[in-house]
Amino acid sequence: MKTSSAPIKTTAADPSTWDPEERMSRDELEALQLTRLQHTLKYAYERVPLYTKKFDEAGVRPEDLKELADLRLFPYTTKEDLRQTYPFGMFAVPQDQVARIHASSGTTGRPTVVGYTRGDLDRWGTLVARSLRASGVKSSYKVHNAYGYGLFTGGLGAHFGAETLGCTVIPMSGGQTEKQIQLIRDFEPDTILCTPTYLLTIGDAMQKAGLDPRATSLKNAVLGAEPWTEEMRRELEVMFDIDACDIYGLSEVMGPGVAGECVETKDGAHIWEDHFRPEIIDPFDDTKVLGDGEHGELVFTSLTKEALPIIRYRTHDLTRLLPGTSRPSMRRMGRITGRNDDMIILRGVNLFPSQIEEIALRVPGLSPHFQLEITRPDRMDELTVKIERREDCTSEAAVAAAATLKKEIKIHIGSSCGIQVVEPGSLARSSGKLRRIYDLRKEQPQG
Repeated sequence: MKTSSAPIKTTAADPSTWDPEERMSRDELEALQLTRLQHTLKYAYERVPLYTKKFDEAGVRPEDLKELADLRLFPYTTKEDLRQTYPFGMFAVPQDQVARIHASSGTTGRPTVVGYTRGDLDRWGTLVARSLRASGVKSSYKVHNAYGYGLFTGGLGAHFGAETLGCTVIPMSGGQTEKQIQLIRDFEPDTILCTPTYLLTIGDAMQKAGLDPRATSLKNAVLGAEPWTEEMRRELEVMFDIDACDIYGLSEVMGPGVAGECVETKDGAHIWEDHFRPEIIDPFDDTKVLGDGEHGELVFTSLTKEALPIIRYRTHDLTRLLPGTSRPSMRRMGRITGRNDDMIILRGVNLFPSQIEEIALRVPGLSPHFQLEITRPDRMDELTVKIERREDCTSEAAVAAAATLKKEIKIHIGSSCGIQVVEPGSLARSSGKLRRIYDLRKEQPQG
């Protein structure tokens, strides 16, 4: 257990422990990308019927890629492509070479199925280990893994990466919050892996039980699977007296470990560009590839995947590419501001849940627990922000906090909305990805 209330500062990874690719110059890295990209395009074209068809229809062939900028000539891949080829139509290797299969939940249609060769799993483990090491996790650490296991890539991906790094892994999975707390107290892990909102749930449950989250053995948290803000980072770091870093990934591209945040800078996740080529495109005009620093939709092409090569996959995540800092040759992702499919258009104004979170956490008395409800009581859409007050916030203070939040949303986002401050603990909690948006318009008669 911690013996001091002084803030934990996780030590940065020793550069001598970095992978050789992390020490490459930008020119060396881009030369490697070009070689791997040329191979991947040829490999996908020859082995995956969908890519054969897409390339032919677009009038391009793998040999048309002479330089990295030529990638813009090639067609995109979407989640719908994986659904249309369900279950194994995107695989580039025979079934006997597929070592593992994962899939999305399929809550909005057919699940997207992804496969891995033995080599893919080894590379995945290496990249998750790299991400954890960058975030301050050491090989001597005990790691409490509260990502969900099963078909979701988060649990097993994080588990194998921590083992690859040399850690002792506690495979708790998600849910059973009381048991999570018991194991954190009894096993004394150094690191916790989960979603940011679930770590918040664990902290709230500890405080409700009369326990101090700052008194645990935890030194750091590596959090992902949902967008989160700098305000949420500060909330969690103060609550637990830890360092909190981001890890990014998505199943269709690999899983967790596509990018990882460095503990010494905490300035966005560095993309492991020796294995993935990122692009930013205009989400409203996908013929436009945007320059570094410009906000748009993140697109990924895999450079080393065998079972499921992925060409220009549209993630729907909105961010920008920035120069590398702690890993100078690897570009960083800015904070994800939202997803195309999570964007709320309210009377002509675009807004995202992360914007509400950022503003709400600056208002004294309001907690990070909130939901957005969209209704159409007449002919116009209306947004209501339901948000919990903190335990020490009185009813009178909650009224003032609601007025402040309403005003700040209008100033910074440009949209009017209703604010409903509710009792602590009254909104739904999640052990995985948290649902923020509740669209109730379909349940109402249209005006």
